[in-house]
Amino acid sequence: MSRDKRYDSLFEPLAIGPVTTKNRFYQVPHCNGGGYRDPSAVAEMRRVKAEGGWGVVFTEQVELHHTSEITPYIELRIWDDDDMPALSKMADSIHEYDALAGIELTYSGVNGPNLYTREVPMSASAMPVRTFFKDPVHARQMDKKDIKNLRRWHRNGCIRARDAGYDLICLYGAHGFGVIQHFLSTATNHRTDEYGGSLENRSRLMAELLSECKDAVGDTCAITVRLSLDEMVNGLGFSNSEVRDVIGMHSELPDLWDLAHGAWEDCSGPSRFKEEDAQHSLVDGIRDLTSKPIVGVGRFTSPDLMVKQIRSGHLDLIGCARPSIAEPFLPNKIDSGNVEDIRECIGCNICITGDMTMSISRCTQNPSFMEEWRRGWHPEKYTKTKDTQSVLIVGAGPAGLEAARVLGERGYQVVLAEASDELGGRVSKERHLPGLSAWGRVADYRTYQLSQMSNVEIYKKSKLDVEQVLEFGADHVAIATGSVWRKDGVARHHLFPMEISGDIGIFTPDDIMSGHRPTGEIVIYDDDHYYMAGVIAELLCNSDTHVTLVTPSPFVSEWTINTLEQATIHQKLAGLGVNLVLNRSVERIDSNGVTTACTYTGTEASISADNVVLVTTQAPQDGLWKALQGVENQVQERAIQSMQVIGDALSPAPIAWATFAGHRYGRELGQADIGDALPFKREVVKPT
Repeated sequence: MSRDKRYDSLFEPLAIGPVTTKNRFYQVPHCNGGGYRDPSAVAEMRRVKAEGGWGVVFTEQVELHHTSEITPYIELRIWDDDDMPALSKMADSIHEYDALAGIELTYSGVNGPNLYTREVPMSASAMPVRTFFKDPVHARQMDKKDIKNLRRWHRNGCIRARDAGYDLICLYGAHGFGVIQHFLSTATNHRTDEYGGSLENRSRLMAELLSECKDAVGDTCAITVRLSLDEMVNGLGFSNSEVRDVIGMHSELPDLWDLAHGAWEDCSGPSRFKEEDAQHSLVDGIRDLTSKPIVGVGRFTSPDLMVKQIRSGHLDLIGCARPSIAEPFLPNKIDSGNVEDIRECIGCNICITGDMTMSISRCTQNPSFMEEWRRGWHPEKYTKTKDTQSVLIVGAGPAGLEAARVLGERGYQVVLAEASDELGGRVSKERHLPGLSAWGRVADYRTYQLSQMSNVEIYKKSKLDVEQVLEFGADHVAIATGSVWRKDGVARHHLFPMEISGDIGIFTPDDIMSGHRPTGEIVIYDDDHYYMAGVIAELLCNSDTHVTLVTPSPFVSEWTINTLEQATIHQKLAGLGVNLVLNRSVERIDSNGVTTACTYTGTEASISADNVVLVTTQAPQDGLWKALQGVENQVQERAIQSMQVIGDALSPAPIAWATFAGHRYGRELGQADIGDALPFKREVVKPT
């Protein structure tokens, strides 16, 4: 197939200062949980992006100087020459496929607590450091000597970046994280000297850094700047009108303007709360203020919308972070006319949780993300099986679908049996909950891919028992029967079943997703702490109900802090009139309602209720698996070579864990047993 002519504008070259990108696909900087700990994994992940056709591929934020670092978060560093080999390796990897290599230099200022280096933090003004952990540390105000040093550190960083092979150097001043932003914003700049007060003064440091960095690298690299489009805090900050004034004031200074939405929570908001191209109005008209290229983001997944951005002059380059994670080969698939094969980002923000938890990032849609080097998983290449063997997969949820897809790619004869009349398992139900429609792409992508494979057969309404599995005669069997929500309250707070008595309606998320709608006074008890309780509360709010959400946590949907949506969830539910009861557990349920207890003091109180929804924990739906284990002799007699349980049927977890489990099963089936060896590579510091 060949490219649809409608998309030609996405493949036109564009000059960015002294360098030229081959197309308009611009992978903006994004973190990944690897950083300095896993440089080879990060380098290979970026190389695969370049192979996938991205014209520009950036690093994550790279810490510029040891006086400003964000431990415990794990980002790249360019502190001294010891950091150069890892950075050079990444640039070389990106260049293998003629992409431009970009690096984002960051001085974190008021966001850098310096827990590792123990240096006193510095920023535009003296104030407490603004971190996710509310670290009890203050940043001191930079004096003129500090600012002079800061300028020199930026020049040195740019020279190192140039010598490491980078083509574009971005100075980070967005999301409230970079020192440029801290000087621009009245929320963090309270100075009264020539670097404070007026917008001209507040933008002075940005102008100095851009000019001096361009002088430092000459005509070898492009110097860009990344700014937030609108970030206001209690009436202070850096407004969209001021962004426009700054761009107009310094219109020709950078080689490119990189525009991000606002705070990180705004720019990378999940699909539940942010539509594709959410920052459109904030960018509209900025093109008229400068002749320099503009790149913007918006979780772009639609090629038609991308083309509209370019043809209308709204943007010059399509900036993507999360879509490039879900589909590293997005540009190539558009170019080759295979748009239907794109793994569209679902906007769940599981990728961000890797950075937030200081672990390796995951992707729900692309399980190979960050495993390209560690496990040798290429998102488009699979080791073909040498023997044409058959695999029976029982259950067509995320794990079963992904296992079938990978095994189909490898050449196995696959039969996928699903008990219901719809593929997707939990996704087929959750996609109908408020704000989660994009999550259906998990099933849609895999269903389409399987439909194109002649070696994969799918049977719906096919609930199998032990004898049917044994009689099937498959060489390998995978059980992916999913999980169910528990109805007894067992989770993190209650390790044993809760005391439940009397005549009162008890529901679980499974009941709600099956169409049951309790009325009257409803108590939702959340000991799951992810999205489900909040989504159900939103669903059940109507004129016939009054909803109270009780949680032992000090936050509603606490784990969603890691997906950047916790505050938005709280605001949404409060706006809907949900009564939010924090730091209390449900101890007992009877005909009158629930008895709660303070998680700190144990003090009890009552809440009347007609119905209770328990969002606690899930139990593996593993009856078939256990039954098969009980007939091991028959399994051997039927010459079944392997039998395995995967996904939620083994251990319930978020959807990304299920697609990973299915992917891993598909990759590893038929491979040599590695015994006690690690199943992935890692980099270990050797003592000197």
